Amino acid sequence: MADINVDISLLPEEVRRKLAELNLELSEGDITQKGFDKKRSKLLAPFNVQQPPQDTGPSAPSPQTAAQRKAHRRLTREDNRYHSDSSSDDDSIFGEDVSRDFNRGGRFRDSGASSSSFSDAGASPHHQGGRGERPHSAAYAIPGNTSRQALADVLQSSRHCPRHQGKVSAKIQQLLNTLKRPKRKPLKDYFVEEDDALEAPQPDPNAPKPEGSTLTPVPGEQLVVPSGLPRNLEAALQRYGSSTYKANAVTVLDQNGKPSINLTYGKLLSRTHKIAYTMLHKVGQKGEGGIKPGDRVALVYPNNDPISFSCGFYGCLLAGVVPVPVEVPSSRRTVVVDDSKDAGGQGIGFLLGSLNVQWALTSEACHKGMGKSSNGDVANFKGWPKLSWFITDHLSKPPKDWHPPPKQSEDCPAYVEYTQSKEGSTVGVKVTRSAMLCHCQTLTVASNYTEGEVMVCVLDFKRDVGLWHGILCSVFNGMHVIFIPYSLMKIDPASWMKMITKYKASVGIVKSRDMHWGLLAQKDHKDVNFSSLRLLLVADGANPWSLTSCDAFLNAFQSKGLKSEAICPYASSSEALTVSIRRPGKTSASKTGRGILSMQGLSHGVVRVDSENSLTSLTLQDCGQVMPGAVMVVIKIDGPPVLCKTDEVGELCVCSGYAGTGYWGLQGITSNTFQVQPLHGDGRSAGDKMYVRTGLLGFLGPGGLVFVCGSKEGLMSVSGRRHNTDDIIATVLAVEPMKFIYRGRIAVFSIPVLKDERIVIIAEQRPDCTEEESFQWMSRVLQAVDSIHQVGVYCLALVPPNYLPKTPLGGIHLHETKKKFLDGSLHPANVLMCPHTCVTNLPKPREHRPDVTPSAVHVGNIVQGARMAWAQGRELSISDEDSDSARKHQFLTEILRWRSQTTPDHNLYTLLNSKIQGKWPYQVQAQLTMTCSQLHKRAERIGSMLMEKGKLNTGDHVALIYHPGIELVAAFYGCLYVGCVPVTIRPPHPQNISTTLPTVKMIVDVSKASAILTSSIVLKLLRLKESTGIVETKAWPTILDTDDLPKKKLAAIYRAPTPEMICYLDFSVSTTGMLAGVKMSHAAATALCRSIKLQCEFYPSRDVALCLDPYCGLGFGLWCLTSIYSGHHSILIAPSEVETNPAVWHTAVSNYKVRDTFCSYGVMELCTRGLGTSTATLKARGVNLSCVRTCCVIAEERPRIHLTTSFTKLFANLGLSPRAVSTSFGCRVNLGMCLQGASCPDPTTVYVDLRALRNDRVTLVEKGSPHSLCVMESGKLLPGVKVVIANPDTKGQCADSHLGEIWVHSPHNATGYYTIYGDESLHADHFDSHLATGDARLSYARTGFLGFVRRTELTQSDGERHDAIFVVGALDETVMLRGMRYHPIDIENTVSRSHRKICECAVFTWTNLLVVVVELEGNENEALDLVPLVTNVVLEDHYLIVGVVVVVDPGIIPINSRGEKQRMHLRDGFLADQLDPIYVAYNM
Repeated sequence: MADINVDISLLPEEVRRKLAELNLELSEGDITQKGFDKKRSKLLAPFNVQQPPQDTGPSAPSPQTAAQRKAHRRLTREDNRYHSDSSSDDDSIFGEDVSRDFNRGGRFRDSGASSSSFSDAGASPHHQGGRGERPHSAAYAIPGNTSRQALADVLQSSRHCPRHQGKVSAKIQQLLNTLKRPKRKPLKDYFVEEDDALEAPQPDPNAPKPEGSTLTPVPGEQLVVPSGLPRNLEAALQRYGSSTYKANAVTVLDQNGKPSINLTYGKLLSRTHKIAYTMLHKVGQKGEGGIKPGDRVALVYPNNDPISFSCGFYGCLLAGVVPVPVEVPSSRRTVVVDDSKDAGGQGIGFLLGSLNVQWALTSEACHKGMGKSSNGDVANFKGWPKLSWFITDHLSKPPKDWHPPPKQSEDCPAYVEYTQSKEGSTVGVKVTRSAMLCHCQTLTVASNYTEGEVMVCVLDFKRDVGLWHGILCSVFNGMHVIFIPYSLMKIDPASWMKMITKYKASVGIVKSRDMHWGLLAQKDHKDVNFSSLRLLLVADGANPWSLTSCDAFLNAFQSKGLKSEAICPYASSSEALTVSIRRPGKTSASKTGRGILSMQGLSHGVVRVDSENSLTSLTLQDCGQVMPGAVMVVIKIDGPPVLCKTDEVGELCVCSGYAGTGYWGLQGITSNTFQVQPLHGDGRSAGDKMYVRTGLLGFLGPGGLVFVCGSKEGLMSVSGRRHNTDDIIATVLAVEPMKFIYRGRIAVFSIPVLKDERIVIIAEQRPDCTEEESFQWMSRVLQAVDSIHQVGVYCLALVPPNYLPKTPLGGIHLHETKKKFLDGSLHPANVLMCPHTCVTNLPKPREHRPDVTPSAVHVGNIVQGARMAWAQGRELSISDEDSDSARKHQFLTEILRWRSQTTPDHNLYTLLNSKIQGKWPYQVQAQLTMTCSQLHKRAERIGSMLMEKGKLNTGDHVALIYHPGIELVAAFYGCLYVGCVPVTIRPPHPQNISTTLPTVKMIVDVSKASAILTSSIVLKLLRLKESTGIVETKAWPTILDTDDLPKKKLAAIYRAPTPEMICYLDFSVSTTGMLAGVKMSHAAATALCRSIKLQCEFYPSRDVALCLDPYCGLGFGLWCLTSIYSGHHSILIAPSEVETNPAVWHTAVSNYKVRDTFCSYGVMELCTRGLGTSTATLKARGVNLSCVRTCCVIAEERPRIHLTTSFTKLFANLGLSPRAVSTSFGCRVNLGMCLQGASCPDPTTVYVDLRALRNDRVTLVEKGSPHSLCVMESGKLLPGVKVVIANPDTKGQCADSHLGEIWVHSPHNATGYYTIYGDESLHADHFDSHLATGDARLSYARTGFLGFVRRTELTQSDGERHDAIFVVGALDETVMLRGMRYHPIDIENTVSRSHRKICECAVFTWTNLLVVVVELEGNENEALDLVPLVTNVVLEDHYLIVGVVVVVDPGIIPINSRGEKQRMHLRDGFLADQLDPIYVAYNM
């Protein structure tokens, strides 16, 4: 390109615009370099002017260099815009490409959230957003001479270009034109939002596609109604009730299987007249609302009383009332409803309420069995409207001149049949009078019914096939129906076959379940005769696995007279009613067909023939042809109602005169279901007829045969493929079902997890099946489903026998089972989760970009004008101190001695116990008080003991093992008085010596203590038999009991040569199990006290209440140091006293009118739980917290906002101000960084995106946003403290609101680790680290905590804007999974919300598996409910697969004195099998 020499600024505007577009295409990677050169040459060719070569001076770049720079500037979108190529020994932080890209930095700033990343995200200014368009002469403040030179070079190059259009150089104008229409969101270069990556898997491109022609509507034969049929059902009842009044209409078998209960047609007619008359004229006379024609009434009859039901149903028809047959609530015999025994009862109640049902018809026996309230009325059932009950037995005759009211329009509803949607809601299907008559006529023609025939019915007579044939068609044709109650079928499964034999019945109506049961009752087979049977309707014949029952039944009973054509599969739908019947004696009988189809093809929605012996084949039987007078089409399952192709599986739709007309009161879903107009593929209408969706999936075979291969209700769409629950059940049953589970007690459904459906199988296991056998069988089921259906099972659970929710006729109530599973109330006995094999749509693991240098990030921040992340407490100066002479002392020992001389009787400490005296107001009891003089004298005596008995030398380490109290303070100063270095250690717990004593011994050993100071109580603990079995007495160093002190006074108090010498050692065990001791110098100790005094405004006249552990960190400083320095009165309350009496802390604060109080999260939780219901009592006893200005939680973690908020709300009733409660923050390298003072601005809270946080970014979002996490400021920085946020890997300084490690510079930083036990990777640079960018001279200590600084709108006392510091979590606690950084507390909060019985939880990793330990606050049979819920919620919220779920008893998860979970101790206990879990689930 060097041969083309064109001044761009002189080109026409159109050419310059095309060049800018071309440059953008190259930079975005949309064109190759070769293509770019070719197009550019073509554009510039007309303007090319050849010039002689000129000498290039040093100030101007050579053409070759300029060309190289231009080429170098054209980076693809994958290159790093701010990558620095400078070598390590070069002091320049700008690379050549950086300086060139300076004038490209003008972008727009995101108005809402800001984003950051400490490995990759901060490198690009277009990732963060810039300042908008800058003038070309804008100046930037950049540290370093080289960087200034780089900037000057850019500005100089722009100045050398000719001016054009408003004094803007052509180069900048070209850039601005380019930036006007960015093609892609640049953020994608560095970070892919997980929700974008988490998409439902796309269909397989190699999947089979339908190849047939588009299906045309298939009509059935013409409906020819025989002339002798009644004109309607009322006329039929009148005809047969008059002409054949002695003929039996209904016979019911009693509990002994005897057909002893009969109803003749005459009785039926007279009883229906009585019911109709009484309903219209007599009910409602006691002030209740009456029943009018058109009203809806509920028919509530038990399943063993079809006689009363028939009378009630036809009574309603005569009266013009709309009957709504429903189930009797199974809880009718008890007043309290048991949800598990009343599956779906509330849904029926909701339906009755929406139908405005006010009256219910029932029998006398059923009414007596219902639970009654205190006044004798029927108790209200849960979810049901208030009903008036009408008993239809023993009614008086109507007057002779009474006639039923004239019939309403044929389009008005005749009855409402309830059904359930796929989502589980109960809806009512309206059937008009004309549809009911047409249905009876169609079924009569199709089934060839004649008067006097005998029908045996095993089905539920209140709905579906049992209602249509057993109640409606039977009366319409004057038939005799024998009903077999379900309760009898359980006792005598062959009773229906006996009745066919006895009555020579020609019609039987059963389900495949009844045929299967009949096969098992072999002892009754010898008496069976089926020669009279011409029609055996199999009501669930559309179900694919009914085929085996039909074949087995035919094989067994063909010798008993059963004809093969008599078995008639039946396809039905609650919405379209009868879909099809295989009809014997018709033309379809010779066309019955079977199809052996590929399940692989069916899962993709196409029909493909498979070989007969294939494991992956499905054999279907036809359900006959389209019904007479009806038309059928098949439409696509999803989307608009487009017609399917002939070899495509879709939803069957029927157009007939007998279908339902809609869902009652639900116009929206009615039009989508009952008013479907099929379309061609191009969107054209396929005719004027309206069709009704049946909910059945299938296709139409040759000759119009109807094949059903599943239902929409049982459809599960997993990873783009469709599976049917019935097919999965058939596979499960094929795996040795009889040994382990009950055949008919299997529920299969899908649940949505992570934007895809997941298959769940629940089965009832046999009582004699062991856990080992169960798991072997479950493993085989998983393999079978995987090999046959090529789909993984997400969860397989076994429940105890008879445990699943039942329908009234004993089947599994699928929706209730699913609801219980998702609610965690199913109580399975065995669970097997397989998320690793099922969940395949997780986002790709995050890839880190090591090539982004800190200098590149720094430049990016400068270009976009971002403020660097730092904050600082108020400055310390001599003027900050009061006139107290204590400022002259650099050592706490001198301050204590000075106080003992100047104010000897001033009370420094008061120790309280848990005893409370008095009735009003409450008074706490002081166990011990100590003045300045008393403390000084006791410390002297302890120092004397160390010298005389202990024979210690200056600089020796002394372990202080005391319970929280004043004696610990005295022992601490006793050590300092003689130049020893104290180490405070928590004593072993009396109830848990085996685990706490080794920790004590470890700290004694690691700290190299030469002696132990302790009390007689602790000494007895150390000498217990249990203790000596763990640690021998002689293994301890010299033990000195301070309860037996000499009275000798010290000759002189030791003074350290310099304040930088060690004052004490502070040991603490982190939540990761690391024991770390830090060295605190005398100067650091007094500096800490000075900062706290200034922040909290402590003076000798103040009372401060402390309720925390005094062994390490800021808790130790407040307990032992600050009172001596500031002279205030410290009221000490041991946390163990709060365990005994939760009210002692509040009472003490109220008694002493304390302004400042400090506690731990453990104490706050104890009070919240223990006093949750006692605030009114405390208020009545005079407890008042309105005096509190600061209630601060001492912590080394992210603030627990939920706990502090709960605490504030709970005790607001006692006058506690919401502003008073705040948190603090300290760590190993700096014991006190943040502390809220009374005059500090209120703590601020922000909401951050959890997804961004785990990618090491901070994205601020609005409250209530999805995936939002509330983070609260951790108190205000103490005076003299300065913090910066740095990238923990590169040590580069981060920008404001960017995530990084918190580094601290302060006069009270610890001087170094004394020892590190458990993690030797920690090293000296933790206390002497320097930033790689920014101010590199100042030394910082690395806290090991991630956080960010954000400038707020609040104003500090010095008038400056307040910089809030937010702690996110400890670096060594974080869990790195799939390239992302997770904070355990976030996962734990999610798990805790998943079930109400989880009282605590903790997570850790084990061999790259995430282990979740949950404490169950409930019965052990609820343990397995938690496993799927925990797995689901962690997947949904965090995109992580839980490897192991451990359910334990409450109190198992170890918690330290600060209320922090000891996750590594828990992990060790898990690996050592010491947790004694209730259940451990290993997710496969």
